[in-house]
Amino acid sequence: MDETRKKRLLYRANYRGFKEADILLGGFLKANMDQLSDDELFAFEDLLEAKDHDIYAWITKAQAVPANYDTPLLEKIRQFRPEF
Repeated sequence: MDETRKKRLLYRANYRGFKEADILLGGFLKANMDQLSDDELFAFEDLLEAKDHDIYAWITKAQAVPANYDTPLLEKIRQFRPEF
């Protein structure tokens, strides 16, 4: 994935409109972007197409995850602990 696309992805992850999702998704991507494969970055980009509240519910296990989003990447995001 090219650098411009990565920057756009980071911006989208940080400015979702739902602060909890911003912290989790933006924080995760900022901390892990250089270690993620292109496939994982594309999966992350796909995840961002879902609604913020749904993503947050999947991460916190408050709601069942649809099969297309139930990926190893989502589990990595669940394991992430943001620093404040």
